[in-house]
Amino acid sequence: MKTHEVRVHRSDENLAREGQLAWKIAEVAAEQLEPTAEVTDMVINRVIDNAAVAAASLTREPVVAARAQAEAHLVSRGGTGSTVFGSDRLTSPEWAAWANGVAVRELDFHDTFLAAEYSHPGDNIPSILAVAQHLGRTGSELLRGIVTGYEIQVDLVKAISLHKHKIDHVAHLGPSAAAGIGTLLGLPTETIFQAIGQALHTTTATRQSRKGEISTWKAHAPAFAGKMAVEAVDRAMRGQTSPTPIYEGEDGVIAWLLDGPDARYEVPLPERGEARTAILDTYTKEHSAEYQAQAWIDLARKLHNEYPDLTADRIERVIIRTSHHTHYVIGSGANDPQKYDPTASRETLDHSIPYIFTVALQDGEWNHERSYAPDRAARPDTVALWNKVVTEEHPEWTRRYHSNDPQEKAFGGSVAITLTDGSTIVDEIAVADAHPLGARPFARADYVGKFRILAEGVLAAAEIERFLDEAQRLPELTDLSGLTLRGDFPAVTPKGIF
Repeated sequence: MKTHEVRVHRSDENLAREGQLAWKIAEVAAEQLEPTAEVTDMVINRVIDNAAVAAASLTREPVVAARAQAEAHLVSRGGTGSTVFGSDRLTSPEWAAWANGVAVRELDFHDTFLAAEYSHPGDNIPSILAVAQHLGRTGSELLRGIVTGYEIQVDLVKAISLHKHKIDHVAHLGPSAAAGIGTLLGLPTETIFQAIGQALHTTTATRQSRKGEISTWKAHAPAFAGKMAVEAVDRAMRGQTSPTPIYEGEDGVIAWLLDGPDARYEVPLPERGEARTAILDTYTKEHSAEYQAQAWIDLARKLHNEYPDLTADRIERVIIRTSHHTHYVIGSGANDPQKYDPTASRETLDHSIPYIFTVALQDGEWNHERSYAPDRAARPDTVALWNKVVTEEHPEWTRRYHSNDPQEKAFGGSVAITLTDGSTIVDEIAVADAHPLGARPFARADYVGKFRILAEGVLAAAEIERFLDEAQRLPELTDLSGLTLRGDFPAVTPKGIF
Protein backbone atom coordinates (compact mmCIF):
# COMPACT_ATOMS: atom_id res chain seq x y z
CA MET A 1 0.00 0.00 0.00
CA LYS A 2 1.09 3.56 -0.65
CA THR A 3 0.07 6.36 1.70
CA HIS A 4 -1.03 9.63 0.07
CA GLU A 5 -1.05 12.89 1.99
CA VAL A 6 -4.23 14.82 1.36
CA ARG A 7 -4.64 18.46 2.39
CA VAL A 8 -6.52 21.58 1.38
CA HIS A 9 -4.96 23.66 -1.44
CA ARG A 10 -5.71 27.29 -2.22
CA SER A 11 -7.04 27.89 -5.72
CA ASP A 12 -3.86 29.74 -6.71
CA GLU A 13 -1.80 26.63 -5.89
CA ASN A 14 -3.31 24.92 -8.95
CA LEU A 15 -3.13 21.38 -7.62
CA ALA A 16 -2.62 19.14 -10.65
CA ARG A 17 -5.18 16.43 -11.26
CA GLU A 18 -2.53 13.76 -10.80
CA GLY A 19 -2.00 15.04 -7.26
CA GLN A 20 -5.66 14.90 -6.27
CA LEU A 21 -7.15 12.09 -4.18
CA ALA A 22 -9.99 11.54 -6.66
CA TRP A 23 -7.42 10.98 -9.43
CA LYS A 24 -5.40 8.55 -7.34
CA ILE A 25 -8.59 6.60 -6.56
CA ALA A 26 -9.45 6.62 -10.25
CA GLU A 27 -6.03 5.23 -11.13
CA VAL A 28 -6.65 2.29 -8.81
CA ALA A 29 -10.08 1.73 -10.34
CA ALA A 30 -8.82 1.93 -13.92
CA GLU A 31 -6.35 -0.93 -13.45
CA GLN A 32 -7.76 -4.33 -14.34
CA LEU A 33 -6.46 -7.02 -11.96
CA GLU A 34 -7.67 -10.55 -11.36
CA PRO A 35 -8.82 -11.02 -7.75
CA THR A 36 -7.12 -13.61 -5.59
CA ALA A 37 -8.94 -16.85 -4.81
CA GLU A 38 -9.54 -15.76 -1.22
CA VAL A 39 -10.98 -12.41 -2.31
CA THR A 40 -13.18 -14.11 -4.92
CA ASP A 41 -14.54 -16.45 -2.27
CA MET A 42 -15.36 -13.52 0.02
CA VAL A 43 -17.13 -11.58 -2.74
CA ILE A 44 -19.39 -14.57 -3.28
CA ASN A 45 -20.06 -14.72 0.46
CA ARG A 46 -21.09 -11.06 0.48
CA VAL A 47 -23.35 -11.39 -2.57
CA ILE A 48 -25.14 -14.18 -0.68
CA ASP A 49 -25.16 -12.10 2.52
CA ASN A 50 -26.72 -9.08 0.79
CA ALA A 51 -29.41 -11.25 -0.77
CA ALA A 52 -30.16 -12.88 2.58
CA VAL A 53 -30.94 -9.63 4.35
CA ALA A 54 -32.79 -8.31 1.31
CA ALA A 55 -35.03 -11.40 1.29
CA ALA A 56 -35.99 -10.82 4.92
CA SER A 57 -36.97 -7.22 4.17
CA LEU A 58 -38.99 -7.64 0.96
CA THR A 59 -42.35 -6.93 2.61
CA ARG A 60 -41.18 -4.07 4.84
CA GLU A 61 -42.61 -0.65 3.98
CA PRO A 62 -39.41 1.19 2.93
CA VAL A 63 -38.48 -1.69 0.61
CA VAL A 64 -41.98 -1.91 -0.84
CA ALA A 65 -41.98 1.84 -1.50
CA ALA A 66 -38.56 1.80 -3.15
CA ARG A 67 -39.55 -1.20 -5.26
CA ALA A 68 -42.72 0.61 -6.38
CA GLN A 69 -40.65 3.60 -7.44
CA ALA A 70 -38.30 1.37 -9.43
CA GLU A 71 -41.17 -0.49 -11.08
CA ALA A 72 -42.64 2.83 -12.22
CA HIS A 73 -39.59 3.41 -14.44
CA LEU A 74 -39.10 1.68 -17.78
CA VAL A 75 -35.83 0.16 -18.87
CA SER A 76 -33.60 2.89 -20.27
CA ARG A 77 -32.80 2.48 -23.96
CA GLY A 78 -29.05 2.03 -23.49
CA GLY A 79 -29.24 -1.56 -22.24
CA THR A 80 -31.40 -4.57 -21.45
CA GLY A 81 -32.45 -3.55 -17.94
CA SER A 82 -31.65 -4.47 -14.36
CA THR A 83 -33.50 -6.75 -11.97
CA VAL A 84 -35.22 -5.66 -8.77
CA PHE A 85 -35.39 -7.92 -5.71
CA GLY A 86 -38.95 -9.20 -5.30
CA SER A 87 -40.16 -8.03 -8.72
CA ASP A 88 -40.58 -9.62 -12.14
CA ARG A 89 -40.07 -6.27 -13.89
CA LEU A 90 -36.83 -4.87 -15.23
CA THR A 91 -35.97 -1.23 -14.74
CA SER A 92 -33.12 1.13 -15.51
CA PRO A 93 -29.92 0.60 -13.50
CA GLU A 94 -30.10 3.67 -11.29
CA TRP A 95 -33.57 2.68 -10.07
CA ALA A 96 -32.55 -0.94 -9.54
CA ALA A 97 -29.58 0.32 -7.51
CA TRP A 98 -32.05 2.38 -5.48
CA ALA A 99 -34.61 -0.36 -4.78
CA ASN A 100 -32.07 -3.10 -4.12
CA GLY A 101 -29.94 -0.77 -2.02
CA VAL A 102 -32.89 -0.10 0.28
CA ALA A 103 -33.64 -3.84 0.54
CA VAL A 104 -30.05 -4.64 1.44
CA ARG A 105 -29.79 -1.93 4.11
CA GLU A 106 -33.30 -2.01 5.63
CA LEU A 107 -32.53 -4.51 8.40
CA ASP A 108 -28.99 -3.22 9.03
CA PHE A 109 -27.84 -6.83 8.88
CA HIS A 110 -25.00 -7.08 6.35
CA ASP A 111 -21.26 -6.45 6.41
CA THR A 112 -19.37 -3.69 8.18
CA PHE A 113 -15.98 -2.03 8.41
CA LEU A 114 -15.06 0.34 11.24
CA ALA A 115 -11.96 2.53 11.49
CA ALA A 116 -11.67 6.34 11.41
CA GLU A 117 -15.17 6.17 9.92
CA TYR A 118 -17.72 3.36 9.83
CA SER A 119 -19.34 1.78 6.82
CA HIS A 120 -21.28 -1.08 5.30
CA PRO A 121 -19.13 -1.91 2.23
CA GLY A 122 -21.76 -4.34 0.91
CA ASP A 123 -23.73 -1.21 -0.02
CA ASN A 124 -21.46 -1.02 -3.07
CA ILE A 125 -22.86 -4.19 -4.59
CA PRO A 126 -26.41 -3.12 -5.65
CA SER A 127 -25.29 -0.27 -7.91
CA ILE A 128 -22.38 -2.18 -9.48
CA LEU A 129 -24.57 -5.24 -10.08
CA ALA A 130 -27.37 -3.12 -11.59
CA VAL A 131 -25.03 -1.58 -14.15
CA ALA A 132 -23.48 -4.98 -14.91
CA GLN A 133 -26.91 -6.50 -15.60
CA HIS A 134 -28.08 -3.58 -17.72
CA LEU A 135 -25.00 -3.63 -19.93
CA GLY A 136 -24.69 -7.41 -20.20
CA ARG A 137 -21.38 -7.75 -18.36
CA THR A 138 -19.99 -11.06 -17.09
CA GLY A 139 -19.55 -12.44 -13.62
CA SER A 140 -15.78 -11.97 -13.76
CA GLU A 141 -16.24 -8.29 -14.69
CA LEU A 142 -18.74 -7.83 -11.88
CA LEU A 143 -16.32 -9.49 -9.50
CA ARG A 144 -13.56 -7.00 -10.33
CA GLY A 145 -15.96 -4.07 -9.92
CA ILE A 146 -17.10 -5.22 -6.48
CA VAL A 147 -13.49 -5.73 -5.37
CA THR A 148 -12.72 -2.12 -6.30
CA GLY A 149 -15.81 -0.81 -4.52
CA TYR A 150 -14.74 -2.53 -1.31
CA GLU A 151 -11.11 -1.46 -1.68
CA ILE A 152 -11.85 2.24 -2.11
CA GLN A 153 -14.46 2.42 0.63
CA VAL A 154 -12.30 0.61 3.17
CA ASP A 155 -9.26 2.77 2.34
CA LEU A 156 -11.27 5.99 2.74
CA VAL A 157 -12.81 4.72 5.97
CA LYS A 158 -9.35 3.96 7.37
CA ALA A 159 -8.22 7.54 6.85
CA ILE A 160 -11.05 10.09 6.88
CA SER A 161 -13.56 10.52 9.70
CA LEU A 162 -16.93 11.88 8.63
CA HIS A 163 -19.00 11.34 11.76
CA LYS A 164 -16.68 13.60 13.79
CA HIS A 165 -18.16 16.45 11.75
CA LYS A 166 -21.70 14.97 11.71
CA ILE A 167 -21.46 14.01 8.04
CA ASP A 168 -23.18 10.74 7.17
CA HIS A 169 -20.87 7.86 6.29
CA VAL A 170 -22.37 7.36 2.82
CA ALA A 171 -20.15 10.24 1.65
CA HIS A 172 -17.47 7.54 1.24
CA LEU A 173 -19.91 5.26 -0.60
CA GLY A 174 -20.63 7.56 -3.55
CA PRO A 175 -16.95 7.64 -4.63
CA SER A 176 -16.35 3.94 -3.95
CA ALA A 177 -19.42 2.82 -5.93
CA ALA A 178 -18.46 5.13 -8.82
CA ALA A 179 -14.95 3.66 -8.78
CA GLY A 180 -16.36 0.12 -8.73
CA ILE A 181 -18.59 0.85 -11.72
CA GLY A 182 -15.56 2.32 -13.47
CA THR A 183 -13.63 -0.92 -12.99
CA LEU A 184 -16.63 -2.99 -14.08
CA LEU A 185 -16.85 -1.07 -17.37
CA GLY A 186 -13.11 -0.74 -17.93
CA LEU A 187 -13.33 3.05 -18.06
CA PRO A 188 -10.24 5.28 -18.37
CA THR A 189 -8.82 7.15 -15.38
CA GLU A 190 -10.10 10.53 -16.61
CA THR A 191 -13.71 9.34 -16.80
CA ILE A 192 -13.62 7.64 -13.40
CA PHE A 193 -12.02 10.75 -11.90
CA GLN A 194 -14.92 12.93 -13.05
CA ALA A 195 -17.48 10.38 -11.83
CA ILE A 196 -15.88 10.18 -8.38
CA GLY A 197 -16.00 13.97 -7.99
CA GLN A 198 -19.67 14.14 -8.93
CA ALA A 199 -20.57 11.16 -6.76
CA LEU A 200 -18.92 12.72 -3.72
CA HIS A 201 -20.37 16.15 -4.35
CA THR A 202 -23.93 14.80 -4.49
CA THR A 203 -23.78 12.42 -1.49
CA THR A 204 -22.58 14.55 1.41
CA ALA A 205 -25.32 14.99 4.01
CA THR A 206 -25.62 15.40 7.78
CA ARG A 207 -25.86 12.55 10.28
CA GLN A 208 -29.30 13.61 11.51
CA SER A 209 -30.56 10.52 9.70
CA ARG A 210 -28.93 8.49 12.52
CA LYS A 211 -29.78 10.74 15.46
CA GLY A 212 -32.77 10.94 17.79
CA GLU A 213 -35.85 9.24 16.35
CA ILE A 214 -34.32 7.38 13.43
CA SER A 215 -36.55 7.34 10.36
CA THR A 216 -36.94 5.08 7.36
CA TRP A 217 -34.41 7.28 5.51
CA LYS A 218 -31.63 5.32 7.27
CA ALA A 219 -32.13 2.53 4.72
CA HIS A 220 -32.57 4.94 1.83
CA ALA A 221 -29.38 6.95 2.42
CA PRO A 222 -26.89 4.38 1.03
CA ALA A 223 -29.29 3.48 -1.78
CA PHE A 224 -29.38 7.15 -2.75
CA ALA A 225 -25.57 7.23 -2.80
CA GLY A 226 -25.53 4.19 -5.09
CA LYS A 227 -28.11 5.75 -7.38
CA MET A 228 -26.06 8.96 -7.53
CA ALA A 229 -22.95 6.95 -8.38
CA VAL A 230 -24.68 5.34 -11.37
CA GLU A 231 -25.84 8.72 -12.64
CA ALA A 232 -22.42 10.28 -12.03
CA VAL A 233 -20.70 7.61 -14.11
CA ASP A 234 -23.25 8.06 -16.89
CA ARG A 235 -22.60 11.83 -16.99
CA ALA A 236 -18.85 11.36 -16.89
CA MET A 237 -19.01 8.90 -19.78
CA ARG A 238 -20.80 11.63 -21.74
CA GLY A 239 -17.88 14.00 -21.12
CA GLN A 240 -19.35 15.98 -18.24
CA THR A 241 -16.95 17.20 -15.56
CA SER A 242 -17.02 17.56 -11.78
CA PRO A 243 -16.03 20.17 -9.18
CA THR A 244 -12.23 20.05 -8.97
CA PRO A 245 -10.43 19.46 -6.69
CA ILE A 246 -13.40 17.97 -4.89
CA TYR A 247 -11.55 16.90 -1.75
CA GLU A 248 -8.68 19.41 -1.60
CA GLY A 249 -10.24 22.61 -2.94
CA GLU A 250 -10.40 25.68 -0.71
CA ASP A 251 -14.18 25.46 -0.91
CA GLY A 252 -14.15 21.67 -1.08
CA VAL A 253 -15.29 18.84 1.16
CA ILE A 254 -12.31 18.80 3.52
CA ALA A 255 -12.14 22.59 3.97
CA TRP A 256 -15.79 23.12 4.84
CA LEU A 257 -17.34 19.79 5.82
CA LEU A 258 -14.46 17.99 7.53
CA ASP A 259 -11.27 19.03 9.37
CA GLY A 260 -10.92 22.43 7.75
CA PRO A 261 -8.25 24.31 5.79
CA ASP A 262 -5.36 23.04 7.93
CA ALA A 263 -6.39 19.39 7.72
CA ARG A 264 -4.08 16.61 6.65
CA TYR A 265 -5.04 13.01 6.01
CA GLU A 266 -2.95 9.95 5.19
CA VAL A 267 -4.98 7.83 2.77
CA PRO A 268 -3.70 4.32 1.92
CA LEU A 269 -4.29 3.02 -1.60
CA PRO A 270 -2.89 -0.05 -3.40
CA GLU A 271 0.25 0.36 -5.50
CA ARG A 272 0.05 -0.43 -9.20
CA GLY A 273 -0.19 -4.19 -9.62
CA GLU A 274 -0.90 -4.79 -5.92
CA ALA A 275 -3.77 -7.15 -5.08
CA ARG A 276 -6.96 -5.49 -3.83
CA THR A 277 -7.68 -7.35 -0.59
CA ALA A 278 -9.63 -4.81 1.50
CA ILE A 279 -12.77 -6.96 1.49
CA LEU A 280 -10.88 -9.42 3.71
CA ASP A 281 -10.66 -6.74 6.41
CA THR A 282 -14.45 -6.44 6.60
CA TYR A 283 -16.86 -8.53 8.67
CA THR A 284 -20.52 -9.40 8.53
CA LYS A 285 -23.25 -9.58 11.16
CA GLU A 286 -24.74 -12.62 12.79
CA HIS A 287 -27.45 -10.43 14.36
CA SER A 288 -29.77 -7.80 12.92
CA ALA A 289 -28.45 -4.80 14.84
CA GLU A 290 -25.86 -2.02 14.62
CA TYR A 291 -22.39 -3.58 14.38
CA GLN A 292 -21.21 -2.23 17.74
CA ALA A 293 -24.08 -4.22 19.26
CA GLN A 294 -22.95 -7.58 17.81
CA ALA A 295 -20.45 -8.41 20.55
CA TRP A 296 -22.87 -7.24 23.26
CA ILE A 297 -25.57 -9.58 21.98
CA ASP A 298 -23.10 -12.45 22.11
CA LEU A 299 -22.00 -11.55 25.64
CA ALA A 300 -25.59 -11.12 26.83
CA ARG A 301 -26.47 -14.50 25.32
CA LYS A 302 -23.53 -16.07 27.15
CA LEU A 303 -24.58 -14.50 30.48
CA HIS A 304 -28.17 -15.64 29.94
CA ASN A 305 -26.97 -19.23 29.66
CA GLU A 306 -24.58 -18.95 32.61
CA TYR A 307 -27.07 -17.20 34.93
CA PRO A 308 -30.57 -18.47 34.00
CA ASP A 309 -32.13 -16.98 37.15
CA LEU A 310 -30.86 -13.45 36.43
CA THR A 311 -34.24 -11.70 36.42
CA ALA A 312 -34.85 -7.96 36.24
CA ASP A 313 -35.91 -7.69 39.90
CA ARG A 314 -32.54 -9.12 41.01
CA ILE A 315 -30.53 -6.51 39.09
CA GLU A 316 -29.76 -3.12 40.62
CA ARG A 317 -27.65 -1.61 37.83
CA VAL A 318 -25.81 -2.52 34.62
CA ILE A 319 -22.77 -0.53 33.51
CA ILE A 320 -21.36 -1.20 30.05
CA ARG A 321 -17.85 0.22 29.61
CA THR A 322 -16.98 0.55 25.96
CA SER A 323 -15.49 2.74 23.22
CA HIS A 324 -16.19 6.42 22.65
CA HIS A 325 -18.12 5.64 19.49
CA THR A 326 -20.33 2.97 21.01
CA HIS A 327 -21.09 5.12 24.07
CA TYR A 328 -21.89 8.32 22.21
CA VAL A 329 -23.62 6.93 19.11
CA ILE A 330 -25.68 3.96 20.31
CA GLY A 331 -25.21 4.19 24.08
CA SER A 332 -26.54 6.44 26.81
CA GLY A 333 -23.88 9.02 25.92
CA ALA A 334 -25.94 9.95 22.88
CA ASN A 335 -28.39 11.63 25.28
CA ASP A 336 -31.26 10.46 23.11
CA PRO A 337 -34.31 9.72 25.29
CA GLN A 338 -35.65 7.69 22.37
CA LYS A 339 -33.05 5.02 23.13
CA TYR A 340 -35.06 4.21 26.28
CA ASP A 341 -38.50 4.59 24.73
CA PRO A 342 -40.49 1.32 24.36
CA THR A 343 -42.58 2.94 21.61
CA ALA A 344 -39.53 3.97 19.57
CA SER A 345 -39.13 2.87 15.95
CA ARG A 346 -37.29 -0.30 15.02
CA GLU A 347 -34.55 1.86 13.50
CA THR A 348 -34.11 3.63 16.84
CA LEU A 349 -34.07 0.43 18.92
CA ASP A 350 -31.50 -0.99 16.51
CA HIS A 351 -29.24 1.87 17.64
CA SER A 352 -29.81 1.42 21.40
CA ILE A 353 -27.26 -0.68 23.26
CA PRO A 354 -29.30 -0.47 26.51
CA TYR A 355 -32.32 -2.01 24.77
CA ILE A 356 -30.37 -4.60 22.82
CA PHE A 357 -28.34 -5.83 25.79
CA THR A 358 -31.48 -6.04 27.92
CA VAL A 359 -33.49 -8.14 25.47
CA ALA A 360 -30.56 -10.42 24.58
CA LEU A 361 -29.85 -10.97 28.28
CA GLN A 362 -33.46 -11.86 28.99
CA ASP A 363 -34.07 -14.00 25.90
CA GLY A 364 -30.66 -15.55 25.25
CA GLU A 365 -31.12 -14.85 21.53
CA TRP A 366 -31.51 -12.09 19.00
CA ASN A 367 -34.09 -12.36 16.23
CA HIS A 368 -34.53 -9.83 13.42
CA GLU A 369 -38.30 -9.76 13.99
CA ARG A 370 -39.16 -11.00 17.49
CA SER A 371 -36.53 -8.91 19.26
CA TYR A 372 -37.93 -5.67 17.83
CA ALA A 373 -41.64 -6.45 18.15
CA PRO A 374 -43.59 -3.63 19.88
CA ASP A 375 -45.01 -6.00 22.51
CA ARG A 376 -41.48 -7.29 23.18
CA ALA A 377 -40.13 -3.76 23.71
CA ALA A 378 -43.06 -2.85 25.98
CA ARG A 379 -42.79 -5.83 28.33
CA PRO A 380 -42.77 -4.37 31.87
CA ASP A 381 -39.81 -6.38 33.15
CA THR A 382 -37.85 -5.41 30.05
CA VAL A 383 -38.59 -1.71 30.49
CA ALA A 384 -37.61 -1.94 34.15
CA LEU A 385 -34.24 -3.57 33.39
CA TRP A 386 -33.65 -1.43 30.29
CA ASN A 387 -33.72 1.73 32.40
CA LYS A 388 -31.03 0.30 34.68
CA VAL A 389 -28.55 -0.10 31.81
CA VAL A 390 -26.09 2.71 31.08
CA THR A 391 -22.90 2.96 29.05
CA GLU A 392 -19.61 4.67 29.87
CA GLU A 393 -16.63 5.42 27.69
CA HIS A 394 -13.46 3.62 28.73
CA PRO A 395 -10.15 4.89 27.25
CA GLU A 396 -8.68 1.44 26.69
CA TRP A 397 -11.69 0.24 24.72
CA THR A 398 -11.61 3.49 22.72
CA ARG A 399 -7.93 2.93 21.99
CA ARG A 400 -8.57 -0.62 20.84
CA TYR A 401 -11.52 0.49 18.72
CA HIS A 402 -9.21 2.84 16.79
CA SER A 403 -6.20 0.50 16.68
CA ASN A 404 -4.74 -0.21 13.24
CA ASP A 405 -3.61 -3.62 14.44
CA PRO A 406 -6.34 -6.10 13.47
CA GLN A 407 -5.21 -8.43 16.23
CA GLU A 408 -6.15 -5.94 18.96
CA LYS A 409 -8.88 -3.90 17.28
CA ALA A 410 -12.02 -4.38 19.35
CA PHE A 411 -15.70 -3.44 19.21
CA GLY A 412 -16.82 -4.64 22.61
CA GLY A 413 -15.99 -3.80 26.21
CA SER A 414 -16.73 -4.93 29.74
CA VAL A 415 -19.96 -5.16 31.69
CA ALA A 416 -20.57 -4.95 35.43
CA ILE A 417 -23.97 -6.15 36.64
CA THR A 418 -24.66 -5.15 40.26
CA LEU A 419 -27.28 -7.33 41.96
CA THR A 420 -29.68 -6.26 44.68
CA ASP A 421 -27.79 -8.41 47.21
CA GLY A 422 -24.63 -6.34 46.56
CA SER A 423 -22.78 -8.97 44.52
CA THR A 424 -21.58 -8.28 40.98
CA ILE A 425 -21.19 -10.17 37.74
CA VAL A 426 -18.32 -8.91 35.57
CA ASP A 427 -17.42 -10.09 32.09
CA GLU A 428 -16.03 -8.71 28.82
CA ILE A 429 -15.86 -9.37 25.11
CA ALA A 430 -13.58 -7.84 22.47
CA VAL A 431 -15.17 -8.92 19.17
CA ALA A 432 -18.37 -10.61 18.08
CA ASP A 433 -18.46 -14.38 17.80
CA ALA A 434 -18.84 -14.14 14.00
CA HIS A 435 -15.83 -11.80 13.61
CA PRO A 436 -12.73 -13.31 11.92
CA LEU A 437 -11.07 -13.30 15.38
CA GLY A 438 -14.22 -14.29 17.23
CA ALA A 439 -15.37 -17.54 18.81
CA ARG A 440 -17.13 -18.74 15.64
CA PRO A 441 -15.88 -16.87 12.53
CA PHE A 442 -18.32 -16.82 9.64
CA ALA A 443 -17.44 -19.07 6.67
CA ARG A 444 -19.34 -20.05 3.49
CA ALA A 445 -21.61 -22.46 5.33
CA ASP A 446 -22.62 -19.67 7.73
CA TYR A 447 -23.46 -17.28 4.89
CA VAL A 448 -25.51 -19.96 3.17
CA GLY A 449 -27.19 -20.81 6.48
CA LYS A 450 -28.01 -17.15 7.10
CA PHE A 451 -29.57 -16.93 3.64
CA ARG A 452 -31.69 -20.03 4.20
CA ILE A 453 -32.93 -18.79 7.59
CA LEU A 454 -33.85 -15.31 6.35
CA ALA A 455 -35.34 -16.49 3.05
CA GLU A 456 -37.41 -19.31 4.55
CA GLY A 457 -41.10 -18.48 4.37
CA VAL A 458 -40.33 -15.56 2.07
CA LEU A 459 -38.99 -17.27 -1.05
CA ALA A 460 -40.04 -20.61 -2.52
CA ALA A 461 -37.71 -23.49 -1.65
CA ALA A 462 -36.73 -23.89 -5.30
CA GLU A 463 -35.90 -20.18 -5.54
CA ILE A 464 -33.64 -20.39 -2.50
CA GLU A 465 -31.65 -23.21 -4.09
CA ARG A 466 -31.59 -21.52 -7.50
CA PHE A 467 -30.14 -18.30 -6.12
CA LEU A 468 -27.52 -20.05 -4.00
CA ASP A 469 -26.36 -22.07 -6.99
CA GLU A 470 -26.20 -18.97 -9.17
CA ALA A 471 -24.31 -16.88 -6.63
CA GLN A 472 -21.72 -19.55 -5.95
CA ARG A 473 -20.92 -19.72 -9.68
CA LEU A 474 -20.41 -15.95 -9.89
CA PRO A 475 -16.96 -15.89 -11.58
CA GLU A 476 -18.10 -18.11 -14.45
CA LEU A 477 -21.48 -16.46 -15.13
CA THR A 478 -22.05 -14.94 -18.56
CA ASP A 479 -25.62 -13.85 -17.75
CA LEU A 480 -26.15 -11.97 -14.48
CA SER A 481 -29.95 -11.74 -14.65
CA GLY A 482 -30.25 -14.65 -12.20
CA LEU A 483 -28.60 -12.68 -9.39
CA THR A 484 -31.96 -11.55 -8.06
CA LEU A 485 -34.77 -12.77 -5.81
CA ARG A 486 -37.89 -13.90 -7.63
CA GLY A 487 -41.34 -14.16 -6.12
CA ASP A 488 -44.75 -12.55 -5.91
CA PHE A 489 -44.21 -9.36 -3.92
CA PRO A 490 -46.56 -6.70 -5.28
CA ALA A 491 -45.40 -3.18 -4.47
CA VAL A 492 -48.65 -1.67 -3.18
CA THR A 493 -48.11 1.77 -1.66
CA PRO A 494 -49.87 5.12 -1.65
CA LYS A 495 -49.49 6.72 -5.06
CA GLY A 496 -46.59 9.10 -5.56
CA ILE A 497 -45.48 11.18 -8.52
CA PHE A 498 -44.12 8.40 -10.74
